Amino acid sequence: MQAFQLLKRRRGSGIKPAAPVRVIVGSFLLLVLLGTVLLTLPFSSAEGSFTHPLDALFTATSATCVTGLAVVDTTAHWSVFGQVVVLLLIQLGGLGLSTFAMAFSLLVHRRLGIREMVLAGEASGGDLPNAAGMLKLMLGFTFACELAGALLLMVRFVPAYGGRGAWAAVFVAVSAYCNAGFDILGFVPGNSSLTAFSGDPLVCLTISVLIITGGLGFVVVRDIWQCKLLPPIKHRNPKKLNFHSQICLLATLALLVLGSLGFFLLEYSRTMEGMGLGEKLNTAFFQSVNTRTAGFASVDIGAQSGFTKVLSVALMFIGGCPGSTAGGVKTTTLVVLLVTVISTLRGREEAVVLRHRFSPAVVFKSLTVVLLGLTVVFADTCALVVLNPQHSFLNLLYESASAFGTAGLSAGVTARLEPVSRVILTITMFIGRVGPLSFGLSILMRAKSSQTVLPEGRMLIG
Repeated sequence: MQAFQLLKRRRGSGIKPAAPVRVIVGSFLLLVLLGTVLLTLPFSSAEGSFTHPLDALFTATSATCVTGLAVVDTTAHWSVFGQVVVLLLIQLGGLGLSTFAMAFSLLVHRRLGIREMVLAGEASGGDLPNAAGMLKLMLGFTFACELAGALLLMVRFVPAYGGRGAWAAVFVAVSAYCNAGFDILGFVPGNSSLTAFSGDPLVCLTISVLIITGGLGFVVVRDIWQCKLLPPIKHRNPKKLNFHSQICLLATLALLVLGSLGFFLLEYSRTMEGMGLGEKLNTAFFQSVNTRTAGFASVDIGAQSGFTKVLSVALMFIGGCPGSTAGGVKTTTLVVLLVTVISTLRGREEAVVLRHRFSPAVVFKSLTVVLLGLTVVFADTCALVVLNPQHSFLNLLYESASAFGTAGLSAGVTARLEPVSRVILTITMFIGRVGPLSFGLSILMRAKSSQTVLPEGRMLIG
């Protein structure tokens, strides 16, 4: 929020301060409403008829919030125009509508004003001085990754499906990088999401790399480029990654390994029965990558064991890294809380990791995010259980966690929920995308803060 503080200090210059978090949340809401209107129109559906507004709203929210949950078949229900609308919502939602608005401002005016600088700083991790450079890197890197992914997928899709395969490759590449989980491969015989390609390393690894890259966050990507990749090109020694990047990379690696191992052991003789060892390893890794944020499925999710679904719920709740296209409470939040717990058990008054300590403000913020996230998922699940008693508690918990973590995986329940339940999931997807803390701040934040010094409250804990 350093950028916001700078804007507040500029009041005397005649600029009215505006909370960046409200602008960002508002941009997502505007995009959802626009997408809903477009998807409701007859030329968005394959049959040329109006789509029910609730189905259009759910799809627009799922695409904008890069979730992937669907109440209608993306391939069969939507026309080419409708699919293009969904793809644009995914792209704009993945990077944020405000990001594209600022990029347009740079293109037209060649520079950012103070408000655009503040928004860019908020969207890119608070790095105000380099906001313009970060925007250019975000857009350039995003489009380069999506193009490379589309070309690789075309190697497999075009020979088999022709022009339709080329469009599917572009759609899936953008959806994968933005961690959306939507696909238009329903025309593939016997296919449900990517189950037809579970044993194809080219398809699975290409999509996995896109998902991981999009889920790392642009701050990490820039740091890797500046510290590890650029110096050798300029014949200089590589530099050490910053603390944030180290935490993100270590946490991502740990979750990928633990997730892959868990899926491999739990589903070895279940949904992966009949596969070869190499195919099982590929499928386990693919599911570990997708469960945390993307939502593509290479196995039948509904047929997974209860333990696997619990593991999936945990991974979906955690999500990806801050400042990325991923959802969830974020990997850094998990690290802060784990390190705080371990430090407390060791009798330390400060949470320390990699020779760095976490400030109390960071610990409080992490605790707030997790508690708000748990509250949303718990309340969502309870409501779904009451409204849909025919479905199991675990499956409804799975849907709730998937919506909050914008993962998009489904145990086959979403399309069979009654209308009110779909509205609940729609709200959950929106909160999960903008973040529970940002959503709360956009509603409750006040311009003035109290300067009163209060006495310390002492009480027993635990």
